[in-house]
Amino acid sequence: METIQSNIPRRDFLQRTAAGVGAGLVLGAPGILRAAQGDRGGRINVALLGHGKQGQVLFESMKNIPGLNFQAVCDIWKYNRGAAVGHVYALQKQRPNAYEDVEEMLATEKGLDAVVIATPDFWHSPHTVKCLEAGLNVYCEKMMANTIDGARAMVHAAEKSGKLCQIGHQRRSNPRYRFTLEQLINGNKICGQIVNVNGQWNRSLSGSQDIAVNPKIAMQADILNKYGFKDMHQFMNWRFYRDLSGGAISDLGAHQIDIFNWFLGAVPTSVFATGGNSYFKEREHFDNVMALFDYDTPQGQVRAFYQVLTTTSAGGGYYESFMGTQGTIDISEIPTSSNIFRETGDQVPSWNYLLERGLLKPKPAAPKPKTAGVIDSRASPPPEGFMLPGEMNKPAHQPHLENFFAAVRGEAKLNCDARHAFLSEAPIYYVNPSALSKQPIVFTPEQLSV
Repeated sequence: METIQSNIPRRDFLQRTAAGVGAGLVLGAPGILRAAQGDRGGRINVALLGHGKQGQVLFESMKNIPGLNFQAVCDIWKYNRGAAVGHVYALQKQRPNAYEDVEEMLATEKGLDAVVIATPDFWHSPHTVKCLEAGLNVYCEKMMANTIDGARAMVHAAEKSGKLCQIGHQRRSNPRYRFTLEQLINGNKICGQIVNVNGQWNRSLSGSQDIAVNPKIAMQADILNKYGFKDMHQFMNWRFYRDLSGGAISDLGAHQIDIFNWFLGAVPTSVFATGGNSYFKEREHFDNVMALFDYDTPQGQVRAFYQVLTTTSAGGGYYESFMGTQGTIDISEIPTSSNIFRETGDQVPSWNYLLERGLLKPKPAAPKPKTAGVIDSRASPPPEGFMLPGEMNKPAHQPHLENFFAAVRGEAKLNCDARHAFLSEAPIYYVNPSALSKQPIVFTPEQLSV
């Protein structure tokens, strides 16, 4: 087990770091940028870096945001570049400039304001640093990098450049998530004292298979090797390789673990994980991982359990559950997976306040069984169920991208800047080492610091 060896008192460090995780946000773009954009009607010139599956998801969200001009696209694969050019032309009726290499794009393009990065994880840090140093504001998908040092470099580059750097933990801009944190958990404290957190992302076997590509459109070996891939299979399935990504715990688990840290306003004191290649025997990364985090919060100790499975989608897909003495909140980007439960007999005034104003809605009661079985006298009666009001009718990533571009215009503050994202992501980098060593890791200040 790793132990703390530092002159900084542990509790002081955790309180300082937790303040960063749950803190406000960073300032928007300088006034000089606002003035420049005012001359062209508030238009923001954008480059798209990486146009694979996730890049296309982000583009579909950006299509709905006014004032964006997609000036350039960059992807090492000719097939993706062609798709990017086609998608932009269909939207703007004007072809963007297309590049294979990011350095060529940065050296050639003039007047770019921002870049949206959706390349593989091991390219996130080099690409982000280059773009920040070139004077661009950056929106980069999570995880920040495939290594914690790469993530640190992104924070340093953002703060040195003075440009904006938003990390793609999109739930931080989701209205239902923000309402749940600000109004229900912090404002009205309907959970009471939170003592346990659970989360999961379970993916079906059919959705976890290797991705193949038609040999007729495959990249040439010299291009693959130039950009860090040994072959086309690795390019298409980079998430399975330890040198290129953090595996399922980064690809999927990072979303939920970020919410743990954000909602608790804290970072964990330790992690103990287990995992294995239960089905995909030839893969480098584990196909199933389970992790237990310990937290010290102002309310007391909290334990959080997280699992990511790539062999079954059972158990409700993906969600986070905050369980307290007075109530429990299950929240997800999937509206039907979001529920609130009040402990039986709890009459905290805040619940009535929220119900009277329509901020919570009673959940329809489940039909009673025709025959009642014998109930154990030690069993607690089921809690009352409620629903979150309203649904978000935008693509999941759109509010986060809207926040980024509003910050570029100087009209908002970032909801997930690089420093705050690092503080929340840092513990995630130790899940795989704990699972591989089969040992708990007790965090030191140095491990979680920028």
